[in-house]
Amino acid sequence: MVRNVTRRVFLALAASGAAVQAWAAPPPVSLRPVARGAEHFKKSIADPQAIINAAQLNGRVAFAVADARTGQKLEGGNAQTGTAPASVAKAVTALYALDVLGPSHRFTTQLIATGGISGGVVTGDLILVGGGDPTLDTNALASMAEALKARGIREVRGAFKVADGALPTIKTIDRDQPDHVGYSPAISGIALNYNRVHFEWRRSGGSYGVTMDARSDRYRPDVAVARMQIVSRDLPVYTYRDGGRTDDWTVAKGALGNGGARWLPVRKPALYAGDVFQTLARAHGIVLRNPSVVTRAPQGTVLVSRQSDELRSILRAMLRFSTNLTAEMVGLAATAKRKGSVQSLKASAAEMNRWANATLGTSAMRLVDHSGLGSASRMTADDMVTALVRARQNNTLGPILKAFPMLDERRRAIKNHPITVYAKTGTLNFVSGLAGYMTARDGTEMAFAIFAADEATRGRISKANREAPRGARSWNRRAKAMQQKLIERWGALYGS
Repeated sequence: MVRNVTRRVFLALAASGAAVQAWAAPPPVSLRPVARGAEHFKKSIADPQAIINAAQLNGRVAFAVADARTGQKLEGGNAQTGTAPASVAKAVTALYALDVLGPSHRFTTQLIATGGISGGVVTGDLILVGGGDPTLDTNALASMAEALKARGIREVRGAFKVADGALPTIKTIDRDQPDHVGYSPAISGIALNYNRVHFEWRRSGGSYGVTMDARSDRYRPDVAVARMQIVSRDLPVYTYRDGGRTDDWTVAKGALGNGGARWLPVRKPALYAGDVFQTLARAHGIVLRNPSVVTRAPQGTVLVSRQSDELRSILRAMLRFSTNLTAEMVGLAATAKRKGSVQSLKASAAEMNRWANATLGTSAMRLVDHSGLGSASRMTADDMVTALVRARQNNTLGPILKAFPMLDERRRAIKNHPITVYAKTGTLNFVSGLAGYMTARDGTEMAFAIFAADEATRGRISKANREAPRGARSWNRRAKAMQQKLIERWGALYGS
């Protein structure tokens, strides 16, 4: 049986056959997607304002990034607006100290005897002379006591004094901090254990055993200059009173639990160092009178001299661990060398600001201390990047900055990330900073600074709550995530 094929069906079949033949033949041009070029790729990278908005930080974010070799500015936002830098200020302090004191500078602590020495007996006084060493610890004092015995000294008939006048005496780095925080201790020409005392408590039945000591990994000498009393209350957790020759603390019994420990600040550094040295000397059979404090060391015979590590090594540790006391002491020492003397942290920071303008090419530095702890300090992102570019020319800062890991969503370090970062972080409550150098996959090196601050929220925090206010931890976590996203943007946009 033969079916008739209509004209419509015939035309449909013919078209279908033509289509099959067309697909069977080689195409006249490649069917691969057409490359859209680097500019299209760059357009897909998140805008900096979108990154900032997503962080939901409130307050202000300021940032700048430049080619580290040429100084050519690549991008910025609020870059000329002064913002609290927090511990990023320590990077400027490091450059200041390296330039003024020199990278091989060492701080010296001495034991000097006045009067004569006969048969191992010092007929005059023994003076522990501070030389501004921020790293002096209990181990170092113990080695000095041992060296004193090795010199044949067995008795001191005169007074035992501590000279602390190498630097001004300052009761606390930042008066706006709570009394009990260990990161804002006193400053003087002698420091011990970063001017902190170790407070430990243990419950035994219905009472507590309490110790106050100057512990190290080798020694645990008890301290008389710092005293603790447990009081039946819930709040405040700590109170402090100047007891003349002692730091008098109380702690709320309701806050202690079964046991624990923390470092408390020392407000009388010279008496603290003298107290500990007296104990260590006694262990070697050398009995000293209770220490007194003098500003200037008298002339005499140097019995023991101890030098610190080189300044470059001290600053590397300072940048890694962000030790406020180290920053303040090396900054004050640099100013004292430039000016001959220094009266206060604010005056010393003002001198550092002038140095930065003249040496680093900055224009709007307004730091009030050397550590960044003072919330009144201001720095622009442009100024920080300018300083980093200038420092890059002689490679002074980069080698002592800490590696900054890039993190995944679970805040774990990403191995073999294409961007490497060496930077200084800065963290206060509702303030977060990051500045340093980044190297993209293709080797492009950039200098950058990112400052975020919610000053309105920070200003509402009472002094008693400034150690760990509500919401500060999550705010700072979001700020750090934003910093990484900006760095990733710059690595993709300018390093490809």
